[in-house]
Amino acid sequence: MTKKTVLAVDLGAESGRVMATQFDGRSLDVTPVHRFANKPISLNGTLCWNHHELWREIQLGIEKAKPYNPASIGVDAWGVDFGLLDKQGNLIGNLVQYRDDRTKGMMEKAFAKVGKEAIFSATGIQFSRINTLYQLLSMVESRSPWLETADTFLTIPDLFHYFLCGTAVSEFSIATTTQMLNPSTREWANGLLSSLGIPTHLLPKIVLPGTQLGDYQNIPVITPASHDTGSAVAAIPASTPNYAYICSGTWSLVGIEIDQPIINQAALAVNATNEGGVDGTIRLLKNIMGLWLVQQCRTTWAQEGNLYSYSDLESLAKTAPPLVSFVNPNNSLFLPPGDHQKRILQFCLETNQRPPQSTGETIRCILESLAMAYCDALKKIVRVSGQQIQVIHMVGGGSKNNLLNQMTANATDIPVIAGPVEASALGNSIVQLIALGELKNIQEARGLILRMLPVRVYEPEETAAWTEAYQRYQKTVSG
Repeated sequence: MTKKTVLAVDLGAESGRVMATQFDGRSLDVTPVHRFANKPISLNGTLCWNHHELWREIQLGIEKAKPYNPASIGVDAWGVDFGLLDKQGNLIGNLVQYRDDRTKGMMEKAFAKVGKEAIFSATGIQFSRINTLYQLLSMVESRSPWLETADTFLTIPDLFHYFLCGTAVSEFSIATTTQMLNPSTREWANGLLSSLGIPTHLLPKIVLPGTQLGDYQNIPVITPASHDTGSAVAAIPASTPNYAYICSGTWSLVGIEIDQPIINQAALAVNATNEGGVDGTIRLLKNIMGLWLVQQCRTTWAQEGNLYSYSDLESLAKTAPPLVSFVNPNNSLFLPPGDHQKRILQFCLETNQRPPQSTGETIRCILESLAMAYCDALKKIVRVSGQQIQVIHMVGGGSKNNLLNQMTANATDIPVIAGPVEASALGNSIVQLIALGELKNIQEARGLILRMLPVRVYEPEETAAWTEAYQRYQKTVSG
């Protein structure tokens, strides 16, 4: 058969890319067409995404890809952030970033109004102040004029799909990240939202992955699992049902795939989340701050004149002494941008630990802390689900970090299989190919990915030392 090419627009919190995936009936070939940075900006003291620049880069990438004669295009991106359209379909204001301070204290206000248990019962989503629910509540509390003008709410990938073809809907997987949708009924949690004063007339129709929305310059627009993690999980080359995944990037999402959401006291107690996947699946997971800490340290060092590549930092960390000190990656101290090396020092001093003394020690502290956090998250997921784990699939940009992969195997005492690196773009592409009738289903697609990828397995090492260190990590985090 002739090759069929689909375009995946994959937007991450640090960078974006337009990827061309060619399918010849036997194998998938993924080619980077256009890569670009995603740099937030501060406007009048508010952290925002530069959506004008992102849209320009997306259009440029599509133009570069036209020689491939693309059969379709789809967008995946990070969760929780959104834009508002007015009645004429125009975007209102700027896209505020989830790290902005406007959500401070909003979870507590929500709990006071409706109760924590009611929110979890209605949505099954973990509690984090960055969630869309609290961003919108902050606008209600501040009586934002944007809400008075707004007619339609769209998450980030939904918004760019709208820019591409003019159809305003919300894809299921990205909608679940908002903490405003019931994953069991797959409808907006209107009762909860009304209790918080959030206008429900803004909420668009929910559609499933693989829905054709329209076209952009005669290229069909097909929604993938529009949450980048949903797309990444779709591309996991699993050969056993008892697997866990870690989508490793700016954020790390650690979990398993299940058929139905688990919304009970046990899930609430460990702050687990039930996010939508492909083929009606649910991603039961926990969200961890991830390589954001490394990215922020690297930015600070660059401002000081020390330009390190990520491979440089990994090499320096390898030579640093192991298992000395740990931080809680999800501590609110690390959420805003800034000098994270200084914040790591502060955390260690406050928890009576020896702080890192060098660049290598700082990076090693971060990576070991992430591995410990992954271990802790998986223990909780197993406890809630009852599903045992035989192997961990590490996907996304962080899967290139050999040291983190090995540390994860050591901390969890479970083998780690690394790759694919471009999991989100690949998962985005295979959902489009299924919608076009080129692939039968996700199982066939995962089989293709398994055959096409070189497999690197990290077996657990030095597990006794890591088990002892995990006990110290738990005391540090809980204390």
